[in-house]
Parts: sequence; structure tokens; C-alpha cells
Amino acid sequence: MLDRQLLAILREVERLGSVTAAASRLNVSQSALSHTVRKFEERAGIEIWMKKGRSLRFTQAGEHLLALAQRVLPQIEHAERVLADFASGRRGALRVGMECHPCQKWLMRMTAAYLARWPDVDFDVRTAFRFDGVAALLDNEIDLLITPDPIESSEILFTPVFDYDLVLVVHESHPLATRDVALPDDLRGEELITVPVSLERLDVYTRFLVPAHCRPRRHRTAETTDLTLQLVAAGRGVTVLPDWLVREEGTDLPIRTVRLGPDGIGKSIHLGIRRGEEAVDYMAGFLALARETGR
Repeated sequence: MLDRQLLAILREVERLGSVTAAASRLNVSQSALSHTVRKFEERAGIEIWMKKGRSLRFTQAGEHLLALAQRVLPQIEHAERVLADFASGRRGALRVGMECHPCQKWLMRMTAAYLARWPDVDFDVRTAFRFDGVAALLDNEIDLLITPDPIESSEILFTPVFDYDLVLVVHESHPLATRDVALPDDLRGEELITVPVSLERLDVYTRFLVPAHCRPRRHRTAETTDLTLQLVAAGRGVTVLPDWLVREEGTDLPIRTVRLGPDGIGKSIHLGIRRGEEAVDYMAGFLALARETGR
């Protein structure tokens, strides 16, 4: 009774907001699209949507079918891409998404080695999925997620591959530059520069400042870690970054790092994949290489 064409129609109507636009996207006439929907409604004895003027509103049955379309179609499309890869002589495709700004720097450490070891795997990096990576992974829009913040999930397997510490980065002439440890109260008078994400996703807030009921004098964001380090080097503020990133990117800059609190803030880069796919050889190869690179 259900077929892919109907599900595709529902998804495009919801995405684009009209039957006309959906028909154009699917390369069918509006009358053909409406006929497909009508035939299904007659067979199933339901209505999928109701028209109000030029707008459509999905019925409860329509909402159920729409949710099915949004869940099933990406899986079918992913399977088709994989089969096309096999047909063209490639072993498969590995689409990597990232949930943190520094993750791309870390990924570049191992990209050349992976491409050399797996020349028949189509490799792609999707930065568009920053900060919404779990949903993208579950929807088959990416195949592997790099994140410092894994979640408990029965559908995703997260593997830690690289441990690091978050550190405070200051100009070499800053009063904190001679200290071994910075305390939350030390940041009250500072301009703190971070990546552009919500405060709930910043460990310097959730694990350092908020528990101590402290706030910096000013908080601003910078789009790249390179710019962030340049701003700190110019005395425009302080930042918190992974220690390995500062060692690699800040060697020639007039900056110093300071531990956050007596115990520091430890983190790990995790790789997330859909459960059941960890045995796929080129996926397992990526995990193994990531562990090697992390050592």
C-alpha cells in the first residue's frame, strides 16, 4: 500500500510548503501529484492533508506518514548511494560530520593516511552538521560523527580516541600568564572569546564558571580558532581551547596556557557511528587509524 513516491511527495510538500513547489521539485505535474495522493487516500480510507485557502495542514494520519517519510527516505537514499558506489568500483562512502570547531583540525591529522589506506572509499567531510551531529547521524545524512560530547544512545556507538585538556589561553604579558592554575573568579574581569555556540555547550561555563557562580566581564565569539588565537595574541581577550590545538597552532604567538582549576578540565574526542556498522571494514579502519593518531 505504501510506496516511496507517496513518502517523497509528503516530504517535499512539508519542506516547500505547497503542492506546486513539491511537484516542480519532483519533476511531475501538479495534477499527477494530487492524483497519487487522492488514490492513496481512497485506498487507505484517510485524508492526508486539508486545504485552507492556499495553505495545507497535515491531518493526524498525514503527520504519521510524514514522520515515516522523514525517517525512512534518508535510509533508502543512503543505501542507494552505497550500492552506486559498489557498482562504480568504490568500496563505499564515508561522510564525516563534526560537532566542534577544533575537530576539523584534529581530523586533518589523519585524512592523508586514511585516503592512502582506503583509495576505493569515497571520503567526504560535512561541516554543515556542526552542533547537530547526532540527528544527522541518525538520519543517515552522515556516517560518522566526531564530537567531544557523546550521548547515551541505543542506536549510536561512541568510541573515545583522543584525550586532551581544555586550557585557558592568555597573552604572555597577562597577569595570569605566570600562574599554574586559574580559578573561576580570575575571569570576572576578562573578555572571554569562544566559538559561536550556546553557553550550555561550552565547558568553560558548564564545568568551570557556572558552578562557581561567576561570569566574565564580557563574552564574545570568533568563527575560527585561528582568529581566536590571533585576538588573544593581540591582547584583545582570553580564550579556552584544547591544549593540543594551542601547541600546534600557537607556537609562534606571544601566548601562554594556564590550567583551569586545580584538577583541570579533561575531555575526549569521540567517534560516533550507527550501531551495527562498526564491523564495516573501512569504518573499522577509520576507528583504528583514529586511535593510532590519538596516541
